[in-house]
Amino acid sequence: MNEFSDNFHTEIKLRTVFISLALLPGGACTLDGASDYEAEGTAGLQQSADIPALPQAVTNNAVVSVTTMNGEYLVSFAGLGEGRTHSDTLDSTWVFDANTREWAEAASLPGGVGRLAAVAAAVGDLAYIFGGYSVAEDGTEVSTPWVHSFDPASGQFEERAEMPVPVDDAVAVTFEHRYVYLISGWHDLGNVNLVQRYDTIENSWSQATPIPGPAVFGHAGGIVFNTIVYCDGVAIAAHENQGRDFVAVSDCYQGIIDASDSRRIDWRVVEAHPGLPRYRMAATGAEELGGVLFIGGSENPYNYDGIGYDGEPSEPVAHALLFNTANAKWQVLPISGTATMDHRGLLHFDGSFVTIGGMEAGQQVTSRLYSYAE
Repeated sequence: MNEFSDNFHTEIKLRTVFISLALLPGGACTLDGASDYEAEGTAGLQQSADIPALPQAVTNNAVVSVTTMNGEYLVSFAGLGEGRTHSDTLDSTWVFDANTREWAEAASLPGGVGRLAAVAAAVGDLAYIFGGYSVAEDGTEVSTPWVHSFDPASGQFEERAEMPVPVDDAVAVTFEHRYVYLISGWHDLGNVNLVQRYDTIENSWSQATPIPGPAVFGHAGGIVFNTIVYCDGVAIAAHENQGRDFVAVSDCYQGIIDASDSRRIDWRVVEAHPGLPRYRMAATGAEELGGVLFIGGSENPYNYDGIGYDGEPSEPVAHALLFNTANAKWQVLPISGTATMDHRGLLHFDGSFVTIGGMEAGQQVTSRLYSYAE
Protein backbone atom coordinates (compact mmCIF):
# COMPACT_ATOMS: atom_id res chain seq x y z
CA MET A 1 0.00 0.00 0.00
CA ASN A 2 1.43 3.39 -0.95
CA GLU A 3 1.80 5.73 2.02
CA PHE A 4 1.36 9.05 0.25
CA SER A 5 -0.39 12.01 1.85
CA ASP A 6 -1.22 15.44 0.51
CA ASN A 7 1.95 16.86 2.09
CA PHE A 8 3.50 18.08 -1.14
CA HIS A 9 3.05 20.87 -3.62
CA THR A 10 3.33 21.16 -7.38
CA GLU A 11 4.65 24.21 -9.15
CA ILE A 12 3.19 24.57 -12.64
CA LYS A 13 5.02 26.05 -15.60
CA LEU A 14 5.90 24.91 -19.11
CA ARG A 15 9.61 24.23 -19.63
CA THR A 16 10.00 26.45 -22.64
CA VAL A 17 9.47 29.81 -20.93
CA PHE A 18 12.21 32.42 -20.54
CA ILE A 19 14.42 31.84 -17.51
CA SER A 20 15.30 34.54 -15.03
CA LEU A 21 18.86 34.20 -13.78
CA ALA A 22 18.18 36.10 -10.57
CA LEU A 23 19.00 33.88 -7.61
CA LEU A 24 16.56 32.86 -4.93
CA PRO A 25 17.45 33.86 -1.34
CA GLY A 26 20.81 32.52 -0.19
CA GLY A 27 22.84 33.44 -3.25
CA ALA A 28 26.18 31.77 -3.93
CA CYS A 29 29.57 33.36 -3.51
CA THR A 30 31.72 34.19 -6.50
CA LEU A 31 34.84 32.21 -7.23
CA ASP A 32 36.88 35.21 -6.14
CA GLY A 33 35.95 34.19 -2.60
CA ALA A 34 36.52 30.50 -3.12
CA SER A 35 39.44 30.36 -0.71
CA ASP A 36 37.00 30.89 2.16
CA TYR A 37 35.56 27.48 1.38
CA GLU A 38 38.65 25.50 0.62
CA ALA A 39 39.72 22.67 2.91
CA GLU A 40 42.98 20.79 3.09
CA GLY A 41 43.40 17.28 1.78
CA THR A 42 42.57 17.21 -1.94
CA ALA A 43 44.71 19.13 -4.43
CA GLY A 44 42.61 18.42 -7.51
CA LEU A 45 41.38 15.76 -9.89
CA GLN A 46 43.11 14.25 -12.90
CA GLN A 47 40.93 13.52 -15.92
CA SER A 48 41.57 10.64 -18.30
CA ALA A 49 39.67 8.90 -21.10
CA ASP A 50 41.07 5.40 -20.75
CA ILE A 51 37.67 3.64 -20.78
CA PRO A 52 36.43 2.80 -24.30
CA ALA A 53 33.85 5.25 -25.66
CA LEU A 54 30.21 4.34 -26.12
CA PRO A 55 29.33 3.09 -29.61
CA GLN A 56 26.99 6.09 -29.95
CA ALA A 57 27.13 9.68 -28.75
CA VAL A 58 24.56 10.37 -26.04
CA THR A 59 23.69 12.98 -23.45
CA ASN A 60 21.16 13.29 -20.60
CA ASN A 61 21.32 9.50 -20.28
CA ALA A 62 20.60 7.61 -17.06
CA VAL A 63 23.83 5.95 -15.91
CA VAL A 64 24.80 3.48 -13.22
CA SER A 65 27.66 1.23 -12.13
CA VAL A 66 26.85 -2.22 -10.78
CA THR A 67 29.25 -4.51 -8.91
CA THR A 68 28.45 -8.22 -8.89
CA MET A 69 30.27 -11.43 -7.99
CA ASN A 70 31.19 -11.71 -11.68
CA GLY A 71 32.68 -8.24 -11.98
CA GLU A 72 31.86 -4.58 -12.54
CA TYR A 73 29.50 -3.15 -15.14
CA LEU A 74 28.65 0.31 -16.45
CA VAL A 75 25.18 0.85 -17.87
CA SER A 76 23.81 3.71 -19.96
CA PHE A 77 20.04 3.99 -20.48
CA ALA A 78 18.22 6.14 -23.06
CA GLY A 79 19.13 9.84 -23.46
CA LEU A 80 19.54 12.16 -26.43
CA GLY A 81 21.56 11.60 -29.61
CA GLU A 82 23.90 14.05 -31.29
CA GLY A 83 21.15 15.67 -33.42
CA ARG A 84 19.63 17.12 -30.21
CA THR A 85 16.04 17.22 -31.56
CA HIS A 86 12.88 15.46 -30.36
CA SER A 87 13.48 12.71 -32.94
CA ASP A 88 16.90 12.00 -31.40
CA THR A 89 15.55 10.75 -28.07
CA LEU A 90 16.82 7.22 -27.45
CA ASP A 91 15.53 4.05 -25.81
CA SER A 92 18.82 2.18 -26.13
CA THR A 93 20.64 0.26 -23.37
CA TRP A 94 24.43 -0.14 -23.38
CA VAL A 95 26.45 -2.32 -21.00
CA PHE A 96 30.21 -2.14 -20.44
CA ASP A 97 31.78 -5.26 -18.94
CA ALA A 98 34.98 -4.56 -16.99
CA ASN A 99 36.21 -8.10 -17.68
CA THR A 100 36.03 -7.87 -21.48
CA ARG A 101 36.54 -4.08 -21.65
CA GLU A 102 33.83 -3.95 -24.30
CA TRP A 103 30.41 -2.35 -24.75
CA ALA A 104 27.42 -4.45 -25.79
CA GLU A 105 23.90 -3.32 -26.68
CA ALA A 106 21.18 -4.93 -24.56
CA ALA A 107 17.41 -4.90 -24.99
CA SER A 108 15.79 -1.53 -25.58
CA LEU A 109 14.30 0.25 -22.61
CA PRO A 110 10.70 -0.94 -22.08
CA GLY A 111 7.94 1.51 -22.95
CA GLY A 112 8.50 1.92 -26.68
CA VAL A 113 9.62 5.57 -26.56
CA GLY A 114 12.87 7.41 -26.16
CA ARG A 115 13.38 9.08 -22.79
CA LEU A 116 15.29 12.03 -21.43
CA ALA A 117 16.22 12.86 -17.82
CA ALA A 118 15.58 9.40 -16.38
CA VAL A 119 17.63 8.45 -13.31
CA ALA A 120 19.24 5.16 -12.37
CA ALA A 121 20.58 3.57 -9.18
CA ALA A 122 22.25 0.29 -8.24
CA VAL A 123 21.08 -2.02 -5.47
CA GLY A 124 22.81 -5.38 -5.14
CA ASP A 125 23.39 -7.03 -8.52
CA LEU A 126 20.74 -4.97 -10.28
CA ALA A 127 20.35 -1.54 -11.79
CA TYR A 128 17.06 0.32 -11.41
CA ILE A 129 15.84 2.94 -13.86
CA PHE A 130 13.17 5.46 -12.93
CA GLY A 131 10.98 7.69 -15.07
CA GLY A 132 12.28 10.22 -17.52
CA TYR A 133 10.18 12.10 -20.05
CA SER A 134 9.23 11.67 -23.69
CA VAL A 135 9.13 14.47 -26.27
CA ALA A 136 6.50 14.52 -29.04
CA GLU A 137 6.94 16.16 -32.43
CA ASP A 138 4.85 19.13 -31.31
CA GLY A 139 7.13 19.61 -28.30
CA THR A 140 4.76 18.09 -25.74
CA GLU A 141 6.70 16.53 -22.87
CA VAL A 142 5.26 13.79 -20.64
CA SER A 143 6.85 12.39 -17.48
CA THR A 144 6.76 8.59 -17.53
CA PRO A 145 5.86 6.54 -14.41
CA TRP A 146 7.81 3.42 -15.37
CA VAL A 147 10.27 1.65 -13.11
CA HIS A 148 12.33 -1.36 -14.17
CA SER A 149 15.15 -3.39 -12.73
CA PHE A 150 17.90 -4.44 -15.09
CA ASP A 151 20.37 -7.31 -14.77
CA PRO A 152 23.59 -6.24 -16.55
CA ALA A 153 24.86 -9.83 -16.64
CA SER A 154 21.83 -11.22 -18.51
CA GLY A 155 20.65 -8.01 -20.18
CA GLN A 156 17.08 -8.56 -18.97
CA PHE A 157 14.56 -6.02 -17.68
CA GLU A 158 11.84 -6.66 -15.11
CA GLU A 159 8.86 -4.37 -14.57
CA ARG A 160 8.54 -2.91 -11.07
CA ALA A 161 5.91 -0.84 -9.24
CA GLU A 162 5.34 2.48 -10.98
CA MET A 163 6.18 5.79 -9.33
CA PRO A 164 3.14 7.21 -7.51
CA VAL A 165 4.12 10.65 -8.85
CA PRO A 166 6.10 10.30 -12.08
CA VAL A 167 9.19 12.51 -12.09
CA ASP A 168 12.15 13.24 -14.29
CA ASP A 169 15.30 15.30 -13.76
CA ALA A 170 15.34 14.14 -10.13
CA VAL A 171 18.25 13.08 -7.91
CA ALA A 172 18.45 9.38 -7.01
CA VAL A 173 20.42 8.01 -4.04
CA THR A 174 20.65 4.50 -2.57
CA PHE A 175 20.52 3.74 1.16
CA GLU A 176 21.20 0.52 3.13
CA HIS A 177 21.49 -1.59 -0.04
CA ARG A 178 17.70 -1.55 -0.21
CA TYR A 179 16.07 1.87 -0.64
CA VAL A 180 16.25 4.36 -3.48
CA TYR A 181 15.20 7.95 -2.80
CA LEU A 182 14.01 10.18 -5.65
CA ILE A 183 14.47 13.79 -4.56
CA SER A 184 12.25 16.49 -6.08
CA GLY A 185 12.18 16.69 -9.91
CA TRP A 186 9.74 17.63 -12.64
CA HIS A 187 6.26 16.17 -13.08
CA ASP A 188 4.58 16.96 -16.45
CA LEU A 189 3.95 20.69 -15.91
CA GLY A 190 5.84 21.60 -12.75
CA ASN A 191 8.28 20.65 -10.01
CA VAL A 192 7.33 18.66 -6.91
CA ASN A 193 8.91 18.84 -3.47
CA LEU A 194 8.48 15.12 -2.86
CA VAL A 195 11.07 12.67 -1.65
CA GLN A 196 9.77 9.32 -2.92
CA ARG A 197 11.32 6.22 -1.34
CA TYR A 198 11.34 2.96 -3.27
CA ASP A 199 11.83 -0.31 -1.38
CA THR A 200 13.57 -2.74 -3.74
CA ILE A 201 12.76 -5.75 -1.51
CA GLU A 202 9.05 -5.05 -1.03
CA ASN A 203 8.65 -3.45 -4.49
CA SER A 204 6.69 -0.64 -2.87
CA TRP A 205 6.72 3.14 -2.54
CA SER A 206 6.33 5.46 0.44
CA GLN A 207 6.76 9.16 1.03
CA ALA A 208 9.79 10.37 2.93
CA THR A 209 10.10 13.84 4.46
CA PRO A 210 9.67 16.41 1.65
CA ILE A 211 12.49 18.80 0.85
CA PRO A 212 12.30 22.11 2.75
CA GLY A 213 13.44 24.37 -0.07
CA PRO A 214 12.11 25.18 -3.53
CA ALA A 215 11.00 22.26 -5.66
CA VAL A 216 13.58 21.93 -8.44
CA PHE A 217 14.71 19.97 -11.47
CA GLY A 218 18.21 19.55 -12.87
CA HIS A 219 19.78 19.60 -9.40
CA ALA A 220 22.56 17.19 -8.36
CA GLY A 221 23.55 15.30 -5.23
CA GLY A 222 24.75 12.17 -3.51
CA ILE A 223 24.74 10.26 -0.24
CA VAL A 224 27.51 9.42 2.25
CA PHE A 225 26.43 6.82 4.81
CA ASN A 226 23.08 8.27 6.03
CA THR A 227 23.67 11.86 4.84
CA ILE A 228 22.16 13.18 1.61
CA VAL A 229 23.45 16.40 0.05
CA TYR A 230 21.92 18.08 -2.99
CA CYS A 231 22.42 21.49 -4.61
CA ASP A 232 21.15 23.93 -7.21
CA GLY A 233 18.67 23.16 -9.99
CA VAL A 234 15.87 25.28 -11.41
CA ALA A 235 12.73 26.40 -9.59
CA ILE A 236 9.70 28.46 -10.63
CA ALA A 237 9.19 32.06 -9.54
CA ALA A 238 5.74 33.65 -9.77
CA HIS A 239 5.37 37.35 -10.59
CA GLU A 240 2.27 39.36 -9.80
CA ASN A 241 0.15 39.61 -12.96
CA GLN A 242 3.18 38.69 -15.07
CA GLY A 243 3.20 34.91 -15.14
CA ARG A 244 6.10 32.80 -13.95
CA ASP A 245 9.75 32.23 -14.88
CA PHE A 246 12.33 29.54 -14.36
CA VAL A 247 14.84 30.62 -11.71
CA ALA A 248 18.32 29.23 -11.08
CA VAL A 249 18.59 28.13 -7.43
CA SER A 250 21.81 28.46 -5.43
CA ASP A 251 20.55 26.59 -2.36
CA CYS A 252 22.18 23.47 -0.92
CA TYR A 253 20.61 21.08 1.59
CA GLN A 254 21.80 18.24 3.80
CA GLY A 255 19.42 15.51 4.94
CA ILE A 256 20.13 13.04 7.75
CA ILE A 257 18.14 9.81 7.41
CA ASP A 258 16.65 8.62 10.72
CA ALA A 259 18.16 5.35 11.98
CA SER A 260 14.82 4.01 13.25
CA ASP A 261 12.60 5.11 10.34
CA SER A 262 14.20 5.72 6.96
CA ARG A 263 11.15 7.68 5.81
CA ARG A 264 12.16 10.47 8.18
CA ILE A 265 14.83 12.86 6.97
CA ASP A 266 16.17 15.78 9.00
CA TRP A 267 16.71 18.39 6.29
CA ARG A 268 19.06 21.30 6.98
CA VAL A 269 20.25 24.25 4.93
CA VAL A 270 24.00 24.27 4.26
CA GLU A 271 26.08 27.04 2.75
CA ALA A 272 25.87 27.36 -1.01
CA HIS A 273 28.93 26.31 -3.00
CA PRO A 274 31.29 28.92 -4.47
CA GLY A 275 30.31 30.41 -7.80
CA LEU A 276 27.01 30.54 -9.65
CA PRO A 277 24.45 27.73 -9.35
CA ARG A 278 24.93 24.91 -11.82
CA TYR A 279 22.53 22.87 -13.86
CA ARG A 280 22.86 19.11 -14.42
CA MET A 281 26.18 18.49 -12.74
CA ALA A 282 27.48 14.94 -12.31
CA ALA A 283 27.52 14.08 -8.60
CA THR A 284 27.91 11.20 -6.15
CA GLY A 285 28.74 10.44 -2.56
CA ALA A 286 32.52 10.05 -2.24
CA GLU A 287 33.35 8.43 1.08
CA GLU A 288 37.04 8.28 0.19
CA LEU A 289 37.04 12.07 -0.20
CA GLY A 290 34.90 12.66 2.86
CA GLY A 291 31.85 14.10 1.18
CA VAL A 292 29.78 14.59 -1.96
CA LEU A 293 31.60 15.33 -5.23
CA PHE A 294 30.12 17.50 -8.00
CA ILE A 295 31.68 17.73 -11.47
CA GLY A 296 30.90 19.95 -14.45
CA GLY A 297 27.43 21.20 -15.28
CA SER A 298 26.54 24.59 -16.71
CA GLU A 299 25.92 27.98 -15.12
CA ASN A 300 23.23 28.71 -17.74
CA PRO A 301 20.21 26.35 -17.43
CA TYR A 302 18.94 25.13 -20.77
CA ASN A 303 16.41 23.09 -22.67
CA TYR A 304 17.35 19.57 -23.72
CA ASP A 305 19.09 20.84 -26.88
CA GLY A 306 21.71 22.70 -24.82
CA ILE A 307 20.38 26.17 -25.65
CA GLY A 308 19.66 28.22 -22.55
CA TYR A 309 16.17 29.34 -21.60
CA ASP A 310 17.54 32.86 -22.11
CA GLY A 311 18.28 31.99 -25.76
CA GLU A 312 22.05 31.81 -25.27
CA PRO A 313 24.03 28.59 -25.91
CA SER A 314 25.05 26.94 -22.64
CA GLU A 315 28.63 25.92 -21.96
CA PRO A 316 30.13 23.52 -19.39
CA VAL A 317 32.08 24.50 -16.28
CA ALA A 318 35.58 23.07 -16.01
CA HIS A 319 36.17 22.49 -12.30
CA ALA A 320 34.70 20.26 -9.58
CA LEU A 321 33.31 20.93 -6.10
CA LEU A 322 33.58 18.84 -2.95
CA PHE A 323 31.27 19.25 0.04
CA ASN A 324 32.81 17.81 3.21
CA THR A 325 29.98 16.29 5.25
CA ALA A 326 32.04 16.33 8.47
CA ASN A 327 32.76 20.07 8.62
CA ALA A 328 30.21 21.39 6.07
CA LYS A 329 32.96 23.14 4.07
CA TRP A 330 33.32 23.47 0.31
CA GLN A 331 36.44 22.99 -1.76
CA VAL A 332 36.97 23.95 -5.39
CA LEU A 333 38.91 21.21 -7.21
CA PRO A 334 40.74 22.08 -10.43
CA ILE A 335 40.48 19.64 -13.33
CA SER A 336 42.81 19.57 -16.31
CA GLY A 337 40.94 18.25 -19.31
CA THR A 338 37.62 18.50 -21.12
CA ALA A 339 34.69 20.26 -19.45
CA THR A 340 31.30 18.53 -19.71
CA MET A 341 27.66 19.10 -18.76
CA ASP A 342 24.19 17.53 -19.05
CA HIS A 343 24.81 14.54 -16.80
CA ARG A 344 22.51 12.26 -14.83
CA GLY A 345 25.13 10.90 -12.45
CA LEU A 346 28.76 10.41 -11.48
CA LEU A 347 29.79 6.76 -11.13
CA HIS A 348 32.24 4.81 -9.00
CA PHE A 349 34.13 2.44 -11.29
CA ASP A 350 37.53 0.79 -11.23
CA GLY A 351 38.78 3.03 -8.42
CA SER A 352 37.81 6.33 -10.02
CA PHE A 353 34.79 8.55 -10.74
CA VAL A 354 33.31 8.28 -14.22
CA THR A 355 30.97 10.25 -16.47
CA ILE A 356 29.36 8.63 -19.52
CA GLY A 357 28.58 10.86 -22.49
CA GLY A 358 27.17 14.33 -21.96
CA MET A 359 27.81 17.60 -23.76
CA GLU A 360 31.18 19.19 -24.34
CA ALA A 361 31.83 22.78 -25.46
CA GLY A 362 29.57 24.01 -28.24
CA GLN A 363 26.76 21.69 -27.09
CA GLN A 364 28.63 18.81 -28.71
CA VAL A 365 27.13 15.47 -27.69
CA THR A 366 29.93 13.04 -26.90
CA SER A 367 30.39 9.28 -26.74
CA ARG A 368 33.44 9.58 -24.52
CA LEU A 369 33.82 8.44 -20.92
CA TYR A 370 35.93 10.51 -18.59
CA SER A 371 37.36 9.17 -15.37
CA TYR A 372 38.52 11.36 -12.48
CA ALA A 373 40.92 10.53 -9.69
CA GLU A 374 43.24 12.34 -7.27
